[in-house]
Amino acid sequence: MTIKEIILAARSRGASDIHLTALRNPVFRIDGILQETEFELSDEEKITAITSMLNAKQREELERGDDVDMCYMLENGLRHRVNVFRQQRALTAVIRVINENTPTFDELKLPEVLRKLVEEPRGLILVTGPTGSGKSTTLAAMVDHINQTKPCHILTIEDPVEYVYQQKKALIHQRDVGTDVKSFSDALRSAMREDPDVILVGEMRDFETISAAITAAETGHLVLSTLHTTGAAMTIDRIIDVFPPHNQQQIRTQLASVLKGVITQTLVPKVGGGRAAAFEIMLGTDAVLNLIRENKCHQLNSTIQTSAKQGMVLLDSYLSELVKSGTVKMKDAMEKVNNKTEFIAEASRM
Repeated sequence: MTIKEIILAARSRGASDIHLTALRNPVFRIDGILQETEFELSDEEKITAITSMLNAKQREELERGDDVDMCYMLENGLRHRVNVFRQQRALTAVIRVINENTPTFDELKLPEVLRKLVEEPRGLILVTGPTGSGKSTTLAAMVDHINQTKPCHILTIEDPVEYVYQQKKALIHQRDVGTDVKSFSDALRSAMREDPDVILVGEMRDFETISAAITAAETGHLVLSTLHTTGAAMTIDRIIDVFPPHNQQQIRTQLASVLKGVITQTLVPKVGGGRAAAFEIMLGTDAVLNLIRENKCHQLNSTIQTSAKQGMVLLDSYLSELVKSGTVKMKDAMEKVNNKTEFIAEASRM
């Protein structure tokens, strides 16, 4: 069975990820649940399938002991994000299936406040959440909304490039870290000379990238990026903690001057199949920005909770509404909530 046949089988079953690993049949993740398939492949056949995706340079990286991150594209243009690594001396691959078409706000049922947020002319917008929570898909919808509505220059910096955008009103350039540019921070430094209006940074991984992204937002660009954090307050703390203690107050001030919003999301199994996105939304209002500036992030959740009219919402409140509407089951929502005690109390009043 070829890698193409495995991938097409996964797509036909609605899988989001494919795992090729020793001593197991290929495993698909469908609606968030891992399912071992009936496809019987020897370990040698799996190695052949994995290495068939690699070019000469990537094979050299693997032989040196490095992991390989890349984009793999079928002849029909379907794209996949791939990580190849070794475990217990065995070659292993995880393949993320990327949707053929860029999703829209309506298709994803994103909260309307996100549409207004991405229409900001400048500032920093962060989409956060664990791996596999749909951050890239949400960002793609936001970027394509700008693409459809504004004649501007959008520069994306990704590792690897996932969604490939069709040029609409915007001029779009997409840079692949490791192929087009050495690193996120190098690409951000160069971006200042490339006349962008909007910059998408695939992930704010380190001090250099976070610092460069905040600087880009300060200089009048709209910067979109992701972090692997769960919750708005934790996101702010994570950014601040990256910096040395003597710089942290300065970064709080800088962050408070550019932050437009933090969107945390997770995916929950839906009743009847599929998954629903649940969000926590914090907007850069004066009250929120003052708390960040004054190092009072522990009060952010209270501010979010009392700012529903402005479009803010806590994750637990969003999950509660999904349960009330019958979209998701209580037991599935319980696995995602931050405060189980309060959530159970709220549920008892439904």
